[in-house]
Amino acid sequence: MATPSEPVGIDVVIPAFNEEASLPLVLGDIPRPPVRRIVVVDNNSTDRTAAVADSGGATVVFEQRPGYGSACLAGLDHLRHHDPPGIVVFLDADYSDHPDELSRIVAPILENRADLVIGSRALGEHEPGALLPQARAGNLVACLLIRLLYGHRYTDLGPFRAVRWQALEKLKMSDPDFGWTAEMQVKALRRGLRVTEVAVSYRRRIGVSKITGTVRGTLMAGYKILWTVLRYSWGGR
Repeated sequence: MATPSEPVGIDVVIPAFNEEASLPLVLGDIPRPPVRRIVVVDNNSTDRTAAVADSGGATVVFEQRPGYGSACLAGLDHLRHHDPPGIVVFLDADYSDHPDELSRIVAPILENRADLVIGSRALGEHEPGALLPQARAGNLVACLLIRLLYGHRYTDLGPFRAVRWQALEKLKMSDPDFGWTAEMQVKALRRGLRVTEVAVSYRRRIGVSKITGTVRGTLMAGYKILWTVLRYSWGGR
């Protein structure tokens, strides 16, 4: 339960790039309540992503600087200046996550057992082909490196996650692209936040992944994630 000095409410931030086909499904499955507000960040889409988000009842924020992290940062900046929530949930726009499992993600925070909750696809059920081999391998290597350098066992760097607003502000997030999820998880460990994972379901996304769907995207993401994990380990735990 939030204290009188803490903001209240659950808001969702959805970074989106050309997701007009999947976004209506995502918005339709988000439980409202408990979610009070949805912010969709249109990251230079060339389709009707913004129009679809608006018609689905979301607040649309535009971010011209490309990158997953850039879109997330823009969404947070909007919340920061418009009645910040108590909890922020991050969710992809491709309908690979199950938005109706949101209550599972926020429960440890609402019960005051965690400050950051990662939805682990590795612990949950997923459709065949939903997690591509390169994504599995990348997660495995990154999580192993985090365990070696930070002494904490993660099973996933999954995008479906919830974090207490005041805890998130302490992390001073900055990564503009592929290192966003890893940055949040290792900074949380360095700052002494209470972190946990819950099992979430995962399905094949609608459309082609901008990251693991291409060789270039896979290599760039892998490099950036590993660099991020190493970078914040400098100076000791």
